[in-house]
Amino acid sequence: MNEFSIAFLTTINIGSFIYFGLDKRKAVKHQHLIPETSLLIMTFFGGTIGSILGMLIFKHKTNKKSFIFKMLTVIVIQILIIYLFYNYYQ
Repeated sequence: MNEFSIAFLTTINIGSFIYFGLDKRKAVKHQHLIPETSLLIMTFFGGTIGSILGMLIFKHKTNKKSFIFKMLTVIVIQILIIYLFYNYYQ
């Protein structure tokens, strides 16, 4: 993995973690939440670790089964993409 990839993944995971924290803060203050689609997009494009840590540390969306299902779907898609990439395009 090159330096750009490491920097990108680090940045998007930190951003994703912060995004989940902000969303939790908005939920506690009864403000307009960040759309779930935005959270899932951050997760899909490499923020999986940050998203999972954000969910666990901030205890955010951990009881929402539909969101957990969507997160698991995103993770399975990521695993499939990585598998296909390494087995067919290398």
